[in-house]
Amino acid sequence: MKNFLATLFIVLSTICLGQNVRSESIKKHISYLASDELKGRGTSSPEELLAANYIAKQFKAFGLSNFNNSYLKPFKYKYNSNPHDTGTKDLIEKSANNVIGYLNNQAKYTIVIGAHYDHLGLGHDHNSLDANPEGKIHNGADDNASGTAGVIELANYFSNNKKTEPFNILFICFSGEELGLLGSKKYCENPDVDLSTINYMLNMDMIGRLNDSTKKVLIYGVGTSPVWVPLIDSLKSEFKIIKDSSGIGPSDQTSFYLKDIPVLHYFTGQHSDYHKPSDDIEKVNYKGEAAVLEYIIATIEKTFRYPKLTFTKTRVVDSKKSAFKVTMGVMPDYTYEGEGLHIDGVTDGKPASKAGILKGDVVIRLGQIKIKNMQDYMKALTSLKKGDTTEVEVIRDGKNMTMPITF
Repeated sequence: MKNFLATLFIVLSTICLGQNVRSESIKKHISYLASDELKGRGTSSPEELLAANYIAKQFKAFGLSNFNNSYLKPFKYKYNSNPHDTGTKDLIEKSANNVIGYLNNQAKYTIVIGAHYDHLGLGHDHNSLDANPEGKIHNGADDNASGTAGVIELANYFSNNKKTEPFNILFICFSGEELGLLGSKKYCENPDVDLSTINYMLNMDMIGRLNDSTKKVLIYGVGTSPVWVPLIDSLKSEFKIIKDSSGIGPSDQTSFYLKDIPVLHYFTGQHSDYHKPSDDIEKVNYKGEAAVLEYIIATIEKTFRYPKLTFTKTRVVDSKKSAFKVTMGVMPDYTYEGEGLHIDGVTDGKPASKAGILKGDVVIRLGQIKIKNMQDYMKALTSLKKGDTTEVEVIRDGKNMTMPITF
């Protein structure tokens, strides 16, 4: 009988394992947030407000607390309607809303779980990578309805798991990320809790395209506390984890890192639909995202055994964006581990497309500079100016090819 009961316990444990988050719930959230009805959730648009109210409704249903009698926390910002003008004459003041739910466990410290819920709307903000974006709905299913659904599902889990965590939890969905991390910056300037009491911040941006073959998950910010690397290495998972130390990157964790708060940022990889109208719900890996969220839950719960995490500064990724006078018009594969720049997408009408570069090519030389990594690629771009013609060497199907490219 003892052996039978032991076997039964193992079977039941296996059945229950991994069911904290349901892929069907993730699909429901993303299907609404990334529907044509919401017209791409452009910052400050009426449709973005619909998305905000949807998130607030979920937080209320989970019994989360709010501040100032509302789950919406408005902020104002100034937006340049003419991106080619560096002056102030085209600055327009607008307002938008972060959405905040609070799980108050009466603890000394708080953790923040966040993601941005805005996207590119109808392609008017000049962030689209589509050749003719104006008027097209950019649904942003992966970027970042996937992360928003992640916040909602983690809020559901932690508010209903019948446990009292040793930390309070702030769940925040930020607006204005696509316009320059506006919502997270504004929140850190006017927080609802003392920033010195925030233990760490976890951010999710584009976690909906897990590759079922490679199982790669990128985690940025592992250098922001000495706890992160050994903790992550101790977790058993199905994923191939790629770690990056930097606390600074193109998403909302940066705003918290700059306030000396440890951060982690989760990302399942770049793809050719990034910032295009084709980032739609049918391309999301819902079961994959559920597995990623289970992994994040395991990470959070493992931090419960630690006191307040120590913050450490990390290297600053010098992208030298201001020095770029040209662009190839390619989407790098950030999960690629070999030498060279693996191309995950090519934008029509840009220099790479005109030169004949294809998705799947690996760039190993641009001009006189050998490309072994992303830093080499950026260095090569800074050496070029508009009108220059040079050579690009790629590996395609195991063969080296050289072709002229004009910027």
